[in-house]
Amino acid sequence: MARERDVVEACPTELFIGGKWVAAEGGKTLAVEDPATGATLCEVADASPADGTAALDAAVAAQAEWAATAPRERGEILRRTYELMTERADDLALLMTLEMGKPVAESKAEIAYAADFFRWFAEEAVRIDGGYQVAPNGASRFLVMRQPVGPCLLITPWNFPAAMGARKIGPAVAAGCTMVIKPAAQTPLSMLKLAELMTEAGLPAGVLNVVTTHDAGGVMEPLIRDGRARKLSFTGSTAVGRKLLEQASDQVLRTSMELGGNAPLLVFGDADLDKAVDGAMLAKMRNGGEACTAANRIYVHTSVMDEFASRLTERMAALKVGRGTEDGVDVGPLIDAEQRDKVAELVADAIAQGARTLTGGAVAEGNGYFFQPTVLADVPESARLQKEEIFGPVAPLTPFETEDDAVRMANDTEFGLVSYVFTNDLSRALRVSERLEAGMIGLNQGIVSNPAAPFGGVKQSGLGREGGSVGIDEYLEVKYVAVNLD
Repeated sequence: MARERDVVEACPTELFIGGKWVAAEGGKTLAVEDPATGATLCEVADASPADGTAALDAAVAAQAEWAATAPRERGEILRRTYELMTERADDLALLMTLEMGKPVAESKAEIAYAADFFRWFAEEAVRIDGGYQVAPNGASRFLVMRQPVGPCLLITPWNFPAAMGARKIGPAVAAGCTMVIKPAAQTPLSMLKLAELMTEAGLPAGVLNVVTTHDAGGVMEPLIRDGRARKLSFTGSTAVGRKLLEQASDQVLRTSMELGGNAPLLVFGDADLDKAVDGAMLAKMRNGGEACTAANRIYVHTSVMDEFASRLTERMAALKVGRGTEDGVDVGPLIDAEQRDKVAELVADAIAQGARTLTGGAVAEGNGYFFQPTVLADVPESARLQKEEIFGPVAPLTPFETEDDAVRMANDTEFGLVSYVFTNDLSRALRVSERLEAGMIGLNQGIVSNPAAPFGGVKQSGLGREGGSVGIDEYLEVKYVAVNLD
C-alpha cells in the first residue's frame, strides 16, 4: 500500500499547458477512482473551456518553431521517451492498474506496447519523404513535399490509457505537429505521467498540452470549431465519433477515427483447437474484454462446437478475478458501475432469449466493479450482445453449418474493425479473409495490434490508420510545387 501511495503521489495532477503545470480555472478538480475498491485515488484538475483554449493557444504558438525542428531531433526525443518508459515500466504499470483496474502484468504489457510506438515513430521521423517528377509534356517539373498538418486535437479512451495516447502522440511528434490531448476522465494519470516523461526527454514547451476534464464536450467542442486546430484524432465509441465528425465538418478538419468494434471470431471444423482456444482466450480476455478488438461474437462449426465450448469454459472458469495488484489475478474490475451494469444487462438479455450459461454470468460479490468470466452457448442472432459491444469478460458462442453462414453472420454488423479466423485450410483462410468486412484480420492468432502495422477499421469502425508505415501520413499534408523551366 505504501508503494501504491508513493506512485500516485509522484504523479502530476494539474493541467499541462505551455510546458507548465497549472491549476484548472477556479481550482476545480475531479476524483480519480480505483475501480477495484471504489475508493478515490486522488484529485486532478478539472479543466474549463477557458483552460482548453489556453492549451490550444500554447499549441498554436509553438507550431512554427516545432515544425522547423530537425527530424532527427524530433526522433531522438521519441527515442528517449521510449527508454524512460522502459526504465520505469514497473511504476507506470502500477499507476495504470490503480486507475484502470487491469492486472499489473497486463499493464506492463501495455507500457511496453505504448513505448514501442515512440520507438517506431522515432525511426519514421527521418523517413518523411517527397518526390521529383518530370511533367508529362516535359515542359516543367513537379516537386512534392510533405509538411506537418498543424496543431492537433487528440482524444483518448480509458481502456488503454497509455497506448492510445502514444499511438497518436508518436506520429504527431515525428511529423512536427503540436497537440492538445484530452485523456478520459476515468484514467487521466497515465497521460499526465507521460507528459512529465516526455518533458524529461526534451520535448519543448507547448508541443504537448494535456487537459483533464469531466466535461469533454464543453472543453473540446470549442477547440474543434475554433479554426486554428487542423487535425482531430479520436479513439472511442462510434456514437461519440459521429458527433465529433459533425463538429469537425465546421472547419473541415482532417480527422482520424478509431471507433467501435464488434469482432467476430470464426472457428472452422478443420481448425487446430488448441490454437483456436488459445486465440479465443487472448482475443476475448485481453484487457478483461474491455477492448475494441475483443472477440464479441464467437462462431464455431457444429462439428467442433462441443469440444471447443468445453475447453473454453474450463479455461474461463479457472481465471482468478480480483484487484489487479494482487498476485495471480487474471481479471480485474470493469472500469465503473455503469459498464458493469451494462454487461450484466446484455447477459440477462441473451439468457432471456434462450442462451445457456456454461460458466459465470453474474456480477461478482464484494466491492469494486467485477463481473464473472462468462461463457454463453447457443446465443441467438437476435440477442443484443450480437449487435452491441460487450466490453466485458463475456464469450458468446453461436454454431454455424457452412462457410457462407459464418461469413454472413460475421458481416452482419455496422462495425468492421477486426475479425479472427481459425482454419488449417489455406484456400479457406484467404477466401474468408477477403470476404470479411474488417480492416484487420487475425488469422490463427488472437491479437492484431502492433506498432509496425496499420491499425484501423472499415464501415462505422472508423477512418484512417494508426501505426505502421502509413501512421505518420495522418499528420502530414502533401504540397505540390510546379516548377517552370523556361
